[in-house]
Amino acid sequence: MGIVDRRISLLFAAFLVLLSFAFLRALWLGAVSGDRLAAAAATQQVVTTEVPARRGTIVDRQGVELAVSEPADDVSATPYLVKDPVRTAARLAPILGVPAAELTTKLARRDTGFVYLARRVRAEQAQKIERLTDERLIEGIDLTPGTRRVYPRDWLATQVLGTVGTEGKGLAGVEYLRERQLHGSDGQRRTVRDALGEPLQVHDLRKAQPGARLELTLDAAIQDKVESVLAGVGKTYSPKSATAIVMDPRTNEILAMANWPRVNANDPGAAPADALQNRAVGLTYEPGSTFKAFTVAGALEDGKVAPDTSFNLPPQIVVADRTIGESHPRGPVTLTTAGILAQSSNVGAIMIGQRLGKVGFDRWVRRFGFSTPTGVDLPGEEQGIVPKVEDYSGSSMGNLPIGQGLAVTPMQMLTAYAAIANGGILRAPRVVRRVDGEPAPRPRGRRILSRETAAHVRGMLEGVFASGGTAAEVAIRGYKLAGKTGTANKVDARTGEYSKANYVASFVGFAPADKPRLLVSVMVDEPKGAIYGGAVAAPAFGKITEFGLSYLRVPPA
Repeated sequence: MGIVDRRISLLFAAFLVLLSFAFLRALWLGAVSGDRLAAAAATQQVVTTEVPARRGTIVDRQGVELAVSEPADDVSATPYLVKDPVRTAARLAPILGVPAAELTTKLARRDTGFVYLARRVRAEQAQKIERLTDERLIEGIDLTPGTRRVYPRDWLATQVLGTVGTEGKGLAGVEYLRERQLHGSDGQRRTVRDALGEPLQVHDLRKAQPGARLELTLDAAIQDKVESVLAGVGKTYSPKSATAIVMDPRTNEILAMANWPRVNANDPGAAPADALQNRAVGLTYEPGSTFKAFTVAGALEDGKVAPDTSFNLPPQIVVADRTIGESHPRGPVTLTTAGILAQSSNVGAIMIGQRLGKVGFDRWVRRFGFSTPTGVDLPGEEQGIVPKVEDYSGSSMGNLPIGQGLAVTPMQMLTAYAAIANGGILRAPRVVRRVDGEPAPRPRGRRILSRETAAHVRGMLEGVFASGGTAAEVAIRGYKLAGKTGTANKVDARTGEYSKANYVASFVGFAPADKPRLLVSVMVDEPKGAIYGGAVAAPAFGKITEFGLSYLRVPPA
C-alpha cells in the first residue's frame, strides 16, 4: 500500500471516529437530556404570562370617579437575551427608580427565562423603555400591558375606599371587601419568540374580564365638605383624631364618612399607620351623654316615664360607692324627662335608668344594636364592649345610663340614632349602592320603637338647641334641629382610672327635626383647649348640616 493510500485510510478512520462520536452525542442528548433541553428551549422561546383584568371603577352616587384604573405596564426580562446586564441595568434604573445593582442581579440570572423588573409602571415610563428597545440600546426587555389603581380625588374618602397592593388586590376598605367583584378575571397570554427574542406569535389563552363598576352611596360634594370641617376642627383643637358620618336616616345610606388626619390615597405609605384606619367602624369609645337618648327612649317605651314626668334632682346622686354629680355644679332642681335630656343631667339620666332596672336597661342597650356589629358593608367593624348584667358592679347603674362603662363605635351610635330619626326602625347602614348598574340589596330593618316613642324622643332632642340646652349656640335659619351632645372621660391605659385630662367630645343630631333628611355624627378624640361636645363637636355638626340641607335642597319648615 502506498503512502497516499495509507493517508486516505487514516482520514477515513478519523472520519468514522468523529461520526461515531457525533452519533453517541446525539443519542445522549435525545435520550438522556432531551426532556431537560426541551424544557429549557421552551422557557427561552415560549412565555406564558398573566394579563391582569382591568379593575372596576368606583364612583359616588352622582357618578364622580373616586377610584379608576389607568394603563400601566409590567416590565420583565428574558435574562439569557440580555448580553450586557450591567449596561442594561444602568439604562433602566433611572427610569424605573430601582437601584442598578438590584436590576443587574435579576438580569444576570441564567436559571430562568423570565423575571419581573417592575410592576405597574406609568405609561410615560413604559414609553421611555420602549424607545430604548426600538433603538436597540437594550435587549431582552419586555413590556406587558396592564393597569394601575389611581384615585382622582387624592385625599377624598381614603379610609372608606381603601388601597390596592402592587399585585392588584385590595388591601383595605371597599377595595378589599369587594375584591372579587372589582378585580374581574385575569387573562393568560402565550408568546412565542425567535432566537433573538422577537415575538413570532401572540395568543390569548384566556381573555381578561374587567371588574364590576361600583356606585357608592357617598356624595363627593358632601364628603368634601365634611373633610373640610374636620380639618378645621383639627386645626383649632389639635385632637388625636376626629371622625364624622352623614347618613340619610330614611334609607340608612351613608352620604359621607370622613376621618382626620386625612390620607392621600395615591401615597398611603406617607401617612402614619393609624391614620389609615377607618375609625368610623374600627374605633371604640365611651359615648358619654349622647347615650342618654337611649336610656330615655327605653324608659318611654316601657312606660316608666313620660316626656313631662317631673324629677326632683339633687346636686349629686350616690350609687353604691360612687357619688356622681353634673358636668357643672348646681343646686337642687326640678326637671321633666324632656328637660333632663335637653340639659344633659347626669343625675336625672341615672334616676331614669334606675326606673328601668339593670335587666330592662341591658335589654334596651342590646335592642338598639350595641354589642354587635351594625352590618355595614365595610371591613374591620368592631362590635363595641357592653358588660353583661351578671357582670354589673354595684355602681354600674350609675355609669351606664350616662354612657360610661361601655364602649361603642361611631357607626353604632349613628345607626341607633337613625332608629329614632326614622320612626323606630333599626337597619344596617350601607355604602355600596349599585353594582354594574344593578341596585345592591337594601338591608331589611326591624322595629325597635313605636312611632310615638320615636316622635317623643325627637321632640325632646330639639330642646338641646333651645335656650338652656347644651347646644343652644348652634342654629340653622329656617330649620328645626334635634340632637345630643356628649363629653366623656377617657380611661387612662396606665392606671385603669378615668383621665382628668383626656376626653372624647361628640355630637349626634338630625334635621329637619320633624322629618329628618340628614343624620350627622361628629366624634373628636382628645381635643385640646376645650373638651365639651357642645363647644367642640356641635358647631361642626352645624356646619355640615347647613351645607347638606342647602346642597340637597331640603326646604325649610
